[in-house]
Amino acid sequence: MTLSPLVQRFVMHFGEMGNRWGINRTVGQIYALIVMSEDALCADQIAGALNISRGNVSMGLKELQAWRLIRQAPVPGDRKDYFVPAGDFWDMARRVAEERQRREIEPTLSLLRDLLLASPEAEADGHAQQKMRELHDLLEAFTTWCGELQRMQPDNLKRLMRLGAGVGKVLELKDKLTK
Repeated sequence: MTLSPLVQRFVMHFGEMGNRWGINRTVGQIYALIVMSEDALCADQIAGALNISRGNVSMGLKELQAWRLIRQAPVPGDRKDYFVPAGDFWDMARRVAEERQRREIEPTLSLLRDLLLASPEAEADGHAQQKMRELHDLLEAFTTWCGELQRMQPDNLKRLMRLGAGVGKVLELKDKLTK
């Protein structure tokens, strides 16, 4: 499988961005390749297109399945496992947000709850717990807000995002006028 320069450039960039989003570069490239492909891809095709080992592809596919970003798509007459995206880009964004919340936000909230229930042992602990309470409350509010966004239909979410951009401009104008 040979990638066009356009697709190759996107796949390589998506890998670099994936690295910044908390997934490894190769996993990002595998996902981008699967998304850009019109047909379901097997591990051998992915390994050949990206010039990476079959073992690396296998690990990447398992990670993408764990994130629920890809799914198997049987190809009649072929015993190999083939993969396609498990939805569109809105589904991807929703799943990544859910997974990051599960992996990053929830453990932090759990720790903060435990620390806030502990009795202060030193005088400085009171101040530290106040800061922890502020962070806890922010994360709780953020989690609630994200949950509401994740339940919205993509069309409504798009409208909300456009409205948000307009609200931001109105608030900037208000700030300029009140100075």
